[in-house]
Parts: sequence; C-alpha cells; structure tokens
Amino acid sequence: MIAAISWVPKGVARAVPAVADPPSKEEIEELIKSGALETNDGDYEEDGDMDVDDSRQATEVAHASAAAAVLGKNSSDIADALRELDMDHYDDEDDGVKLFSRLLGDSYYPSNDKDPYLKNNDDNDSEEEEDMTIKANDAVIVCARNEDDVSLLEIYVLEDTEDGAQNLYVHHDIIVSAFPLCTAWLDCPIKGGERGNFIAVGSMEPAIEIWDLNIIDEVQPCLVLGGVAEKKKKGKKKSIKYKEDSHTDSVLGLAWNKEFRNILASASADKLVKIWDVASGKCTITMEHHADKVQAVAWNHHAPEVLLSGSFDHSIVMKDGRKPSHSGYKWSVHADVESLAWDPHTEYSFVVSLENGSVEGFDIRAASSDPASEPKPCFTLHAHDKAVCCVSYSPAAPNLFATGSMDKMVKLWDLSNNQPSCVTSTKPKVGAVFSISFSEDNPFVLAIGGSKGRLRVWDTLSDAAVAQRYRRFNSKSKP
Repeated sequence: MIAAISWVPKGVARAVPAVADPPSKEEIEELIKSGALETNDGDYEEDGDMDVDDSRQATEVAHASAAAAVLGKNSSDIADALRELDMDHYDDEDDGVKLFSRLLGDSYYPSNDKDPYLKNNDDNDSEEEEDMTIKANDAVIVCARNEDDVSLLEIYVLEDTEDGAQNLYVHHDIIVSAFPLCTAWLDCPIKGGERGNFIAVGSMEPAIEIWDLNIIDEVQPCLVLGGVAEKKKKGKKKSIKYKEDSHTDSVLGLAWNKEFRNILASASADKLVKIWDVASGKCTITMEHHADKVQAVAWNHHAPEVLLSGSFDHSIVMKDGRKPSHSGYKWSVHADVESLAWDPHTEYSFVVSLENGSVEGFDIRAASSDPASEPKPCFTLHAHDKAVCCVSYSPAAPNLFATGSMDKMVKLWDLSNNQPSCVTSTKPKVGAVFSISFSEDNPFVLAIGGSKGRLRVWDTLSDAAVAQRYRRFNSKSKP
C-alpha cells in the first residue's frame, strides 16, 4: 500500500545522486546497540504500566522473510541456494581443475578495446548514467510504501518524452525501519549549504526519520527525531525508555514550515502535537490540547506561525505561535478527523475531512476563544460514501479541491462561494485512496496512492469539465 505522497520541487534534486559509503564497523555496532536488529517478542511496557502493541516491533524472522520477498524467493529457496554455493569451501579447488584453464573460448586480448565481451561497456555505463540522471525539468515524487512486510520510500521520476507523452518510473528506493504512515518534504540545509533535499517520515514507531534524497543506497537516516532510547527486560516483559521529548506512539501526521525552514510539526497517536527544530534535532514545544489520537497537522500558507491540528476526539484546534499563552481556537466536528488543509489562496479558510465521508469548511474569522461558543462550518459536503482519507487544493486554480476516499474514488470539487459542486470524479484503480497531492510545479497534476500500492498521476486538465472551467489558470504553472 501507499500511505503517503510528497512532491519534490523541480530543480532541487541532485542531477546524479551520490552513492552512500558502506556502513562503518562503528555504525553497525551502533545499530546492534540500539536494538534495531534485536528479536522483539513478548509484550512491552513503559515503566511497568503501558503495554505496547506487538505489531510495532518486527522480529528478525520477519526481516528475513521480508528480504526473501524482495528477492522473489521463500526462505527455503535461499537456504538451498546457499548450500549449493557451499561458501565455506568456496576457495577450495576441485582436483584436476586449474584456476587459469584453457577452456573453449579462453582467449587473451592485449587490451580491453580488443575484447569483444567488453566492447559495449562504455555504452552501457553511459546508458546507466543517463538513467540515473534527474533533469531540472523532471518531477520527483516520493511514495511511502509497504508491501509484504517491507517498508520503503520509492522515489519516482516523472519526465516529459520527446513525443510529448510522460514517462513515470522508480529512480531508486530507500528501505525504512518501520511501516511508514506520513511524509513531509523539507529543504532545511541540515548538512550545510543553502538548500537541502530531505524527506521526513512518520511511522508506526515513535521516531521521525529524516532521509537525504540526494543519496542512494543509504542504510540509515541522516537524522532521527525522538524514538526509543533503551529497552529493558522485566521478567517475561520488556519496558521501553524513550528519548527526551519523544513521541511515545505512532507518528500520524507531519507538516514542514516553508517560512521557518528548520521547523517541523508532528501529530501522534500519543495525543500530542510537537514542534521540532530539525537544525538542532530537538523538540522545542509540546502541546497537549487533544484528548485522543492526533491525525493531522498543517501550517497556514499566509501566516506561518499558525498551526492546525485535527484529532480523533472530534475536534480541530488552531494555535498561533505569536500568542504562546493563548489557549487557541477550537472547532467541533461529528466524526474522527482524517485530514485537513488550509486554502492556499486565502489566509482565513481551511477544510477538514472526516471518517463519516463528509468534508467541512471553516472560516477562522468566525472563531471564538470562548469554550461555550460553537462556530458553525461554512459548508458541509457529503463527499463520499466512506471515510475521506485525504484532500488537496490546487495551488493554481482557486476553489479547485480534490478528495480521496476509502470508497476507491477521487473527486474534484469547485468550492466557490462555499457552495461545493462536483466537477468530475474518477476511479484510479489504486484501491482505497490513502493519499493525494497536487504538484506545486504542475498545479493540475494530481498524484494518487492507495491500498494496492500503485502510484497514479492524473493530469486533471485532460478532463473536459476541468479544462473548460479552469484552463485559464494554467498559465500559473511553473516551467
């Protein structure tokens, strides 16, 4: 399945990503010490009180099965192949066989240029380098994916071909340590320079991993925010000690602040919202204004100090960093919050999607800090027959809004005058739709991912109804 999708702005990715050095002995020892390679069976409890779901800890056997799945074989096949190779006696020569024999076709060539078997090596190297090159006009999409117990990030390239068509392919992938649930792209120069190319990943674990997208074959994130500090056995059970200011449960939502580029917000099943300084790797603020799991967070596009959070406690809370002592503003809804988004075209509007299939829009100018006040939504839209898992605004066309649902449908809406109308809909054949995202560079191109693990890219202007209503806004698309 694909749980999350993030676009990388054009021109940011390194043309030819660097290849990571193999992990050092010290790094491997640190991995072992951290417990990442330990067998994790049995129940866990935090300080002897809290049980942690067994599913959050993968066993070594599960890792072996996952590796077998990647190779397309089962565990017994791999074992048989290793026995056949007999690696313990690999260097032993069979009697009667010389290491440098004169077998059929065994010929000596004075140079590699004369060797027909090496004749096309330069061409192959050139083709391989071309395949790995990311051009400035290529679009890059990061998908958080899980399949057969393997959790990974797939980095796709969407390129324009000479005949005007588009080609979508996986450039490389990154194996991550736990089932990924959410992602956020960020350009904070964690490693120096003016601008980076990183992806933050929230997962079933309490840690937030940040990976460098300009490096391939990396085995460890360049930064980890929070997470497990220590594991202890207490009889048949184990307890977990978390790092200072860490989340203590799954990370369900992430949001990067484009104005304050070192700031990342996180939402967790531990009912907390945290603000992280990725430059220092530390949590600077922890907020406890929700009574249940916090599903989503989002920064206001026009007032970057303002943060929204939505929870399973049927509430949305807005906090303003310019007023740290203020309790914030609260809106109540009638179902679990699935996702939320600020309207990029105005400072005052946001939408929230719910587990009951509806979408509600709000205007923050009607908000009140009085707990007894119940601000009403500007509109309530019964968008889908099942949970609306994800929403996305077009960055170019005002009021063009997309929803994706467990009912396997993606719909486009016109939200003009707070009177939503359906423009068009499609069944993208990705299963239940878990993530959708309009591109900033191509603002009518929508990336879609779902339960079947397939990425679909939809040029919404190819739909006649969309083209008729919104084509005039296409000039805002970046080259």
